[in-house]
Amino acid sequence: MKNIGANYAGDNRCTFAVWAPEKEKMVLHLVHPREQIIDMELDEFGYFQAEAEDIAPGTRYFFRPDNEKDYPDPASHFQPEGVHGPSEVVDHSAYAWQDSNWRGLPFKDLVLYELHVGTFTPEGTFEAIIPRLDELAETGINALELMPVAQFPGNRNWGYDGVFPYAVQHSYGGPAQFKKLVDACHQRGIAVFLDVVYNHLGPEGNYLGHFGPYFTDQYCTPWGDALNFDRDWSDGVREYFTNNALHWFEQYHIDGLRLDAIHTIFDSGAISFWDLLHEKKSLLEQQLGRPLYLIAESDLNSPKVVKHPEAGGFGFTAQWLDDFHHALYVLIDEKGKERYADFGRIEQLAKAYTDGFVHSGEWVKFRKRRYGASSAGVSGDRFVVFNMNHDQVGNRVRGERLCLLVDFGRLKVAAAAVLLSPYVPMLFMGEEYADESPFFYFVSHSDKDLVKAVQEGRKEEFAAFGFDVEPPDPQAEDTFNQSKLRWEVRNQGKHELMRQWHKALITLRRTHPVLLNVNKSDVHVNTIGQEGFSLHRQSADGQQHLVCLFNLSDQAISHTMPVWAETWEKLLDAGDAQWLDAGEPTGNPLPAQTGAGQTLSLPPVSVTVYEGRVGSR
Repeated sequence: MKNIGANYAGDNRCTFAVWAPEKEKMVLHLVHPREQIIDMELDEFGYFQAEAEDIAPGTRYFFRPDNEKDYPDPASHFQPEGVHGPSEVVDHSAYAWQDSNWRGLPFKDLVLYELHVGTFTPEGTFEAIIPRLDELAETGINALELMPVAQFPGNRNWGYDGVFPYAVQHSYGGPAQFKKLVDACHQRGIAVFLDVVYNHLGPEGNYLGHFGPYFTDQYCTPWGDALNFDRDWSDGVREYFTNNALHWFEQYHIDGLRLDAIHTIFDSGAISFWDLLHEKKSLLEQQLGRPLYLIAESDLNSPKVVKHPEAGGFGFTAQWLDDFHHALYVLIDEKGKERYADFGRIEQLAKAYTDGFVHSGEWVKFRKRRYGASSAGVSGDRFVVFNMNHDQVGNRVRGERLCLLVDFGRLKVAAAAVLLSPYVPMLFMGEEYADESPFFYFVSHSDKDLVKAVQEGRKEEFAAFGFDVEPPDPQAEDTFNQSKLRWEVRNQGKHELMRQWHKALITLRRTHPVLLNVNKSDVHVNTIGQEGFSLHRQSADGQQHLVCLFNLSDQAISHTMPVWAETWEKLLDAGDAQWLDAGEPTGNPLPAQTGAGQTLSLPPVSVTVYEGRVGSR
């Protein structure tokens, strides 16, 4: 493993290395606290290296390819002056970690919580998150999934315009504060996942092309030329990104990574980028003595994503299951069909529960082709499901969250549909208390032409979807400020009620033997017309059963209780008085106990969970 970047060795000694295989000369330009020019030596693999003394942490520097112009280090660990400024030497050994007893959490036990650092608190920093951790843990959340924190231009960005994959965003607090947050999470039993982007770099401050052939025009992505994972000189690119994953695991004690849009990463080599990443990750797991997880965002609908490389797979722990979101959303929000024309039938949601992928080889109108393959035999803990994520909210022209699209009753049903599933659930920040602040797309570029292109691009994108209003200006600071959570309301009225509803569902999920079983062979769904469904799950030993009754319509529907148990006892009912908001109709909660073959009238927009008593079969 080649340690590129500035590697501080202690005693004011530091080794600098940069990959630039087609350059003849490389100069290390130290600019603070004193200026110095050091020539670097080239090895046979295209790496320039220099060892320097009297280099203290905090020293700032540039590299100068072919001695022509200064650029920041492509593997910089800190950019305190932003994407165009000098890189800074970081002493990673200086932080005194307090998590030596942390051994991670089983992936199947996680309740993920996607979070944008800049908008989660008024301060928008890593350190400001720490006081909120206890309340998240009390609700039942045990894993943060941070949107990208790699250095991006300016102070406001979703993070997908990052241009220094090894550097921690300076406006969030830099490396020290990030470590402090991870440490605080581990001390509270909370795992930390980080969203990383290995399919493209942002446009502003993207200097990698000035060093080496990081990009190729052999493939095209939505963001331009693809990263070069399989063409000439691709070894250095593969090392750069696979070692980046190890960087987060080792230096920041991250528990897992979520990889953005893996379907836009192209590699036709005999040993693929995924093979290499999985091999390095597995070796590091053995060295660290704790599990390291990889989650994929994939548009392939292919079970290969979560299969082991020896079985021809990519080796991911799990992947986001967009089909589950689409199938559920169109049944919860009557306008959902406008966004997802290929969804809308209750049978599709049933398939999402029992199989995973809804589209598994059928003709799909949106794609104008047959799409996907079956995931029926794939374990439930290989998928992550959600009602919202940054894309689902942020790519609406008004940035509305689900709580502004549907009524309170449907919001409870949607939460239950996710948390009672055999999959690993993920909440979007503020979802647990029905935060009503929008989440817009925002940037803070310094290039005026780029700003104009982003502004016009967003307008064109929404116009293509037929929206009759213009999106807010992504560059405006107010767009960013409007997207900040209204944390102060979480313990008030309906917001507190929704938080308690999530807590009750998570507690049930975490403690009931049936819900701990992620084998999809033990999951069955019976549809009730197009209005509702019965989700039946059982424990691994087959001795305990849960029946989750969902009515998604505005009329009562009938359902006959199954015969797997003679007696059924109610565990949770969204229609009970304790879960009703002031504006909800009183309704008729279902009986506390019922029997096999008993026909129940399921109230409109409701969810009720019954347990089959042990020994009553």
